[in-house]
Amino acid sequence: MRNIELKARDPQPGRTLELALAARADDQGELVQRDTYFARARGRLKLREETPGGAELIQYRRADTPEARESEYRRIPVADAAALREELDAALGTLVVVEKRRRLLLSDGVRIHLDDVQGLGTFVELEGVAAPDSDLAAERDEVERLRAALEIAEDRLVPHSYSDLLLDTADLLLQAADAAMRNAHAPYSRFKVGAALRAASGAVYSGANVENAAYPQSQCAEASAIGALVAAGEREIAAVAVVAEQMEICPPCGGCRQRLSELARPDTPVYLGRPGGEHRTFTVGELLPLSFELQP
Repeated sequence: MRNIELKARDPQPGRTLELALAARADDQGELVQRDTYFARARGRLKLREETPGGAELIQYRRADTPEARESEYRRIPVADAAALREELDAALGTLVVVEKRRRLLLSDGVRIHLDDVQGLGTFVELEGVAAPDSDLAAERDEVERLRAALEIAEDRLVPHSYSDLLLDTADLLLQAADAAMRNAHAPYSRFKVGAALRAASGAVYSGANVENAAYPQSQCAEASAIGALVAAGEREIAAVAVVAEQMEICPPCGGCRQRLSELARPDTPVYLGRPGGEHRTFTVGELLPLSFELQP
């Protein structure tokens, strides 16, 4: 099977949904998908578990280019996803798991995906499904028409798969946190910390701890990064990284766990470690099981 695909970051998914409906796309509702990618495969190999729906094994090949590109793929229905996942992990090894909420719309043979991907943010995908004998020209034209209708700008296009982006996310965020940590103002404790946050839009905001001679007036790195994110107009944290100069693994303090929970979801990943080395991943919910919330 073949299709023409295009992916872009989507900072305003509500607006994109409005534009898709205005273009007479048929709303198919929301799906929850869990894609487990396996290592040592030819091309990419993933097990997709979908709710509502079932499971299928998908093998595909696609060039990593930002423009609309051809994808060749095979799909095999799976009856026992858990058993197959275990066997493929044992045989090949698991590369990465992509979890997302997807709003699916259909328009003249093109699938419109409005995706909220855990740890990455929000995206829009266009997939022009091709007939076996198609030269792909009609599918390219339809994808380009919808791209214009959805106002997808050139600078928002993404060449990589979600799996590749997730594999890069932890180290990229740890690099940003490490760079911020080196600029920390910590003359009293000499304990430098850096934090980096990926917003739902995909943008990254970082901060360092800033100490004060009046100790209570000091600010943690996570608080500095949250301030930068909010000042830029963002309101959702999609992923977190924390790096400390004197600790291999430095979890946020209790106060910062509460701060993070204000703008993050319980399943938002938190990467602790150093760039280019070993790191551990937790979720905000694991770090703070019972966060404080004000009822509206």
